[in-house]
Amino acid sequence: MNNPYLKFVTDIQNGVESAKTLSVSGKHSAVQSADKVLIFSPHPDDECIIGLIALRLMREAGMQVINIPVTYGSNEARRAGRAAELDNACNYLGWSNYRGPEGRVAAQPECYQSLEKDDIIAILTEQQPRAILVPHAKDWNSRHISTHHLVLDALADMPDDFSCSVVETEFWGAMWDPNLMVEADAELLADLVAATSLHTEEVARNPYHLLLPSWMQDNVRRGGELVGGQGGAAPDFKFATLYRLSRWENKTIRQCLDTGTMLAITDNLKEIL
Repeated sequence: MNNPYLKFVTDIQNGVESAKTLSVSGKHSAVQSADKVLIFSPHPDDECIIGLIALRLMREAGMQVINIPVTYGSNEARRAGRAAELDNACNYLGWSNYRGPEGRVAAQPECYQSLEKDDIIAILTEQQPRAILVPHAKDWNSRHISTHHLVLDALADMPDDFSCSVVETEFWGAMWDPNLMVEADAELLADLVAATSLHTEEVARNPYHLLLPSWMQDNVRRGGELVGGQGGAAPDFKFATLYRLSRWENKTIRQCLDTGTMLAITDNLKEIL
């Protein structure tokens, strides 16, 4: 029996295998702006995996992206190495890595400590972000979950007049109620794959950078109904990331989208903030 889809499947398989030998170097130009997007990443590498919306906001709207490494992982022997990989990945994308008040996160292994609530409050106060990215409360991994609560607790202690957009992200545990699907084109996705690959020792044990395209394809499948409504038609996106967008103001988080929103590569992403 001749199956016309066999070549389609084997091309995917062969593409992943051939990509295992690839490497990347260089970097994109950084953006400095009063409009800032902060990514609170539980571990080095999370910033690349979920960072599509931040990358688009930088490239399309000129917003500055600053990654906040909440931890450098549980393996103390790997923290300095993970920090170096994180610098390489963020430099590739044109993002900054936050070094903390008075250099709290310094270039010494013993200084790669997990951030605490007071650190988050200091960062929010100093940076006054337009938007923040943080894992959702049920993102399975214990550090992802604790990062969610850490940042929300810090927001609760901010002054009454502090406000920003809150973009909840998913990776290990899928959200059951995302309200935003953001499309990626091949160039954006390739840059996220390349940046993730620069977390070299992490992808050596699990080459998850090579599976980002298939994950983003599955997001289109899921998002067609989770964001667009049950029984709805999926948009003609090839790749996408799902998020939940809310607004923090008056010391509480509130919904800011009346309906699920699907943003194509040609849509103005900044308008939703």
